[in-house]
Amino acid sequence: MFPALETDIKQETRSDPYEDFMYRHLQYYGYYKDSFVLSSPLLKRKQLLHDEFGEANPCLREPRDLFAFFSGSEPLQAPRWPIECEVIKENIHHIDRVPPQPEYFYQPTGNEKVPEIVGEEKGTVVYQLDSVPAKGSYFTSARVGGKRGIIKELAVTLQGPEDNTLLFESRFESGNLQKAVRVDTYEYELTLRTDLYTNKHTQWFYFRVQNTRKDATYRFTIVNLLKPKSLYAVGMKPLMYSQLDAKTRNIGWRREGSEIRYYKNNTDDGQQPFYCLTWTIQFPHDQDTCFFAHFYPYTYTDLQYYLLSVANNPLQSQFCKLRTLCRSLAGNTVYLLTITNPSRTPQEAAAKKAVVLSARAHPGESNGSWVMKGFLDFILSNSPDAELLRDIFVFKVVPMLNPDGVIVGNYRCSLAGRDLNRHYKTILKESFPCIWYTKNMIKRLLEEREVLLYCDFHGHSRKNNIFLYGCNNSDRKYWLHERVFPLMLSKNAPEKFSFHSCNFKVQKSKEGTGRVVMWRMGILNSYTMESTFGGSTLGNKRDTHFTTEDLKSLGYHVCDTLLDFCDPDRAKFMQCLAELKELLQQEIHKKFNELGQDMDLGESWNDISLSDIESSTSGSDSSLSDGLPAHLLNIADELNQKKKMDKKKKKKPPQTRKQRNEQYQKNNLVRELKSTEDALERAGFASTVQKRSTFPKNADHTSSSTIQNEKPRPSESRLRGRDKGLSLDASEATALVLTKNKEKVQREKPRHTAACSPKTSTDTGREPAPDATPRWLQNRLLAPRRRRATMVVYPSLHVYTYP
Repeated sequence: MFPALETDIKQETRSDPYEDFMYRHLQYYGYYKDSFVLSSPLLKRKQLLHDEFGEANPCLREPRDLFAFFSGSEPLQAPRWPIECEVIKENIHHIDRVPPQPEYFYQPTGNEKVPEIVGEEKGTVVYQLDSVPAKGSYFTSARVGGKRGIIKELAVTLQGPEDNTLLFESRFESGNLQKAVRVDTYEYELTLRTDLYTNKHTQWFYFRVQNTRKDATYRFTIVNLLKPKSLYAVGMKPLMYSQLDAKTRNIGWRREGSEIRYYKNNTDDGQQPFYCLTWTIQFPHDQDTCFFAHFYPYTYTDLQYYLLSVANNPLQSQFCKLRTLCRSLAGNTVYLLTITNPSRTPQEAAAKKAVVLSARAHPGESNGSWVMKGFLDFILSNSPDAELLRDIFVFKVVPMLNPDGVIVGNYRCSLAGRDLNRHYKTILKESFPCIWYTKNMIKRLLEEREVLLYCDFHGHSRKNNIFLYGCNNSDRKYWLHERVFPLMLSKNAPEKFSFHSCNFKVQKSKEGTGRVVMWRMGILNSYTMESTFGGSTLGNKRDTHFTTEDLKSLGYHVCDTLLDFCDPDRAKFMQCLAELKELLQQEIHKKFNELGQDMDLGESWNDISLSDIESSTSGSDSSLSDGLPAHLLNIADELNQKKKMDKKKKKKPPQTRKQRNEQYQKNNLVRELKSTEDALERAGFASTVQKRSTFPKNADHTSSSTIQNEKPRPSESRLRGRDKGLSLDASEATALVLTKNKEKVQREKPRHTAACSPKTSTDTGREPAPDATPRWLQNRLLAPRRRRATMVVYPSLHVYTYP
């Protein structure tokens, strides 16, 4: 694909095949030292360049771009870290292998130990990360490799071969262990590092231990988690990786742990409450190197390796163009993939609709990257269905929205110290470049063609299964259409995807999310896909953890569902609409039953506002916007101080008699108007403007997770009547609970409507009985399901077993 490069580099081999592979790529493309592998030697090449007169002048030429990866001429860069962060030189790599047997949830016995948190006063600190920015600081600059100078040895020094102290480390990509305290021979208390430049968001963890002992039972307790509820309380196990097992037995990440308990830390220091996760484990080998993680890691470097393989593939490069969307705050590249088959005519190209997919706005939700990888594996393959999708769609893919957060091991924030998925309405391009450029790209795309679907891939820590959050509106022309794609997806992946857990409420606190902002821009099918950190409660996969293969299969099912959704034969689409209408009727009757009314709506049921019966997205991993990004807070403080000083300055009195007289007359007029209004109030005159008791618009309707708060607010007199036990008649109940607001037209909303879906608990929850779960009814279809040809897989891609 590329011409041979003239290099003068000593050929050598590496013991690690993975490192040797990357080193040879560096040789071939002539990268510099800090391009990809930090430990590689300085690579340069001399070539003759010809000026405009044809004369040859010896000089250095920049390496050729990798299939236009960048808009400029710079090479593929290594991850850039904030200058405060220390980074070890070792290359961390894990094999991706699926466990041969299902990994079942841990079954709590009720007798799990709750360790007392003793801290470093009674224990011994064996690992302390002190190169993290102090509280109140903000991001300033970054460089490859992070902090300059010699890397400190943070772990304790072993006193000899008999010393069995574990050696901890987390100064690598996505690692985030702050401190480890040894409180007993085989017991350790762990403190996670908060998201950089914040004092919160502790959930994701990823760290390394060395100097293990095989026959001992170790206990680890993470002491500073912030969420009151977690899947660890209902059977989720931590992930462990053994390097010896990976080398000798080809075993990758696996779920391990016993005596798992998630509980509140009883330490009361007047601050926000902390929660603890404790578990015991036995290591498989002596003197092993093991890793622990909240979920299967997927780093920024992992993504770059994947994109490098795509760029080097002569077939995939014909229909997949890689570009730089923008640079992050730290200067890391945010990649944009455009995937579509070349069109034969301009008219054919213009007729294609677009699909926009993104992932990793929240860096600790690595499950989003695994779903994205499954999607890319399939859409870049030579499967007949993949070719068909590339013929009819233009796919715009941003596989990692928050590379800075992924690199430093944040759970939720960027280096601005803010949740990117609450700032899609931002105008601060310099503070939130990844979000700003993504929104702008989609805005330009909408000017060119229709965007059929937008989906942002996320992870969820309090609910099992995979589900979608969507939007709804009051346009009856597209009644329930926004629910069709999720329902189809639940039928194509019935053991993983739960339509029962989907929600379509647009809450005020979610106005800055990607799905809501894109929906208001005109994308009718706009979703957030939530993939659990735990596993499935459905079908044959019930009570088992999800693997990377399970998540990658969802990427395939998204493609499969797209074909069903756009099938010219509308039989499946109409079947889903019919099922959604039935589900809506069930929800309406359920709401009436809650009010103690048994009503027959007849044909008027489809006139009901969906926002009146929709449940809130309780249990979602939501976080409100915290205002300005951290690096602008100091400027805000200066402005506030300046305003205070300005207020202290007295206003200068008018200088002339004419100015003083005019000011005196104005003040008198204001006093007379105020006294007149007070007199009218005392006389009993009511305001001429009467407010009607109706439901607020869907977009401005904020609801809590409780059913009581989601009900409409009747007048005070009616509430008093209910308190006294007085029942409402049917007309009053209809007016109170299911008001149809025909006059309300949501100005910026798309023209879709959506149906309600039953609501699960904030924990895992069980699905309804199998007979209540929607399934494809083949005998009701007017046409059979599309036949699929046997998939021919390109040698470098994964072998599919999803269908």
